[in-house]
Amino acid sequence: MTNGLLGKKLGMSQVFAADGQRIPVTVLEVGPCTVLQRKTTASDGYEAAQLGFQAKASQRVNKPEMGHFKNSGKGAFAYVREFKLTGDCSVGDQVCCDLFSPGDRVDITGTSKGKGFQGVIKRWGFSGGRATHGSMFKRRPGAIGQSAWPAKVIKGKKMPGQLGNVRVTTQNLIVVDVRPEQNLVFVRGAVPGSKNGLIEIRKGIKA
Repeated sequence: MTNGLLGKKLGMSQVFAADGQRIPVTVLEVGPCTVLQRKTTASDGYEAAQLGFQAKASQRVNKPEMGHFKNSGKGAFAYVREFKLTGDCSVGDQVCCDLFSPGDRVDITGTSKGKGFQGVIKRWGFSGGRATHGSMFKRRPGAIGQSAWPAKVIKGKKMPGQLGNVRVTTQNLIVVDVRPEQNLVFVRGAVPGSKNGLIEIRKGIKA
């Protein structure tokens, strides 16, 4: 099968261990995903499986995409991603969340919450200046360049700007519980992204 699956983040909750310890968890709806294409070394130069997740109305899919989806015989999908192969699979197979087990370590990728245009204190953690005696410098970034050389702002300078809404991967999260009948995976800790946001969950590379 594959080393990962597609899913969506449902939100955070808590579960209790056998010793009564409270564990904060993120609830993920993972799969079922359908194998849409099998990439091979002979035809593509590498081994992978293309998975589709979340059904989509056929009238909202263009003809080339629909032709690609027809090979699996399972309709159209909203999201398509590739994952490395760890075993054998065929087009049309379904991969479910029982790929993971409690105790597994996983890497989860999502799109972080967008926070809009932010200043340097919130975006980069600057300490800011004094707030007293009319300093006018409480939340400002300060000097950003030199008047002689290079007489310009150096690329990569920490400045105000867009914060969030980027692809983020959180590694080595622990799977607390798996419920295949509900397609749910409970992961200890926080997962990047907002509620109902798309996530990619893979076997941990540092496990």
